[in-house]
Amino acid sequence: MKRIFTTSRHIDAAASEVWAVLSDVARWPEWTPTIDSVRRFDEGPLRLGSRAEVRQPRLPKATWEVTELVAGRSFTWEATGPGMRTIGRHEVVADGDGALVTLGIEQLGPMGAVAAWVWRGLTQRYIELEASSLDARVTGHASA
Repeated sequence: MKRIFTTSRHIDAAASEVWAVLSDVARWPEWTPTIDSVRRFDEGPLRLGSRAEVRQPRLPKATWEVTELVAGRSFTWEATGPGMRTIGRHEVVADGDGALVTLGIEQLGPMGAVAAWVWRGLTQRYIELEASSLDARVTGHASA
């Protein structure tokens, strides 16, 4: 069973511009309908150990902690629950005259398998919508 969900999208903007929007997690509710609210537990740019409570439609609230960070390029954060760990990966790389964004969610643990199955369609739709919403936010126009 699929426990890893990914999507990639080219955005016609500099990687630094895309990173600035993507890494400002507190403002995600402004540009993607997949996030109801984000409450940071610290201030400033994301760093290792940064934590945030995230509420999403149709999903339980989760506290995410940054476990990997390459400034200007990528961050990974993780949320845990009973019997499961969810890993969210976010990467921005220069791609010709723009940037390639790759978003991913991985579900681990015995309950992770259940979560991956129960929310499989929703999870894939959410990361695809997040990528297209990011594109629209950065470029200033709706994108397909």
